Amino acid sequence: MTKLTVASVQFNSVVGDLTGNTARIKDAVAFAQTKGADLVIFPELAITGYPPEDLVFNPQFITENLLCLQDISKVTHDAAVVLGFVDQDKEGNIYNAAALLVNGYIQYVYHKLILPNYGVFDEKRYFQSGSKTEVNELKHINFGINICEDIWDDSGPIKLQAAAGAKLILNINGSPYHIGKYSQRESMLVERATSNNVAIVYVNMVGGQDELVFDGGSFVCDGVGKV
Repeated sequence: MTKLTVASVQFNSVVGDLTGNTARIKDAVAFAQTKGADLVIFPELAITGYPPEDLVFNPQFITENLLCLQDISKVTHDAAVVLGFVDQDKEGNIYNAAALLVNGYIQYVYHKLILPNYGVFDEKRYFQSGSKTEVNELKHINFGINICEDIWDDSGPIKLQAAAGAKLILNINGSPYHIGKYSQRESMLVERATSNNVAIVYVNMVGGQDELVFDGGSFVCDGVGKV
């Protein structure tokens, strides 16, 4: 049996502090490597902070966040990294994205498929929806990456990833707190894990931004629903 050691970083990003967030991400990767991590996972939009709101309409902000991603990739020789950032395509569309960084390179980029646009969320104002999902492999373990809202839809990308052979799902989040939210998340994720026969690593940010409070609550659930 292959062993994959995963470090989940409950990160408190500062919105707009690209330099500070990047330095702290690199420090966390270095620390996780000393503990034997094969894979280090950070929350949704860890580089920019969440929610970045109208900062993403500034082209320089997008460019600098992409340069930060390249910088972080250089420290990934001993452990792979998954983290959130803002991606941009050749047409100028921007995406809530997750990157898989391996051996000093950006190996894969995932674009969030399901954009929340209710309550405190306004992501359709800023981002385009992704159009595809793939399965990656590390240490002979097939895994899928998705972002926050993606996993709340039982017919969302987790179905496609499991059907494509994923045995592990990495779900990165900027999920704000409300009363009862932790138990709501846990019961939903247990259902997703058991119905798709996959393990799930759920990592959420902590801290506060304007009226939002992020409560962490990161955990791992195996394919039979054990948390």
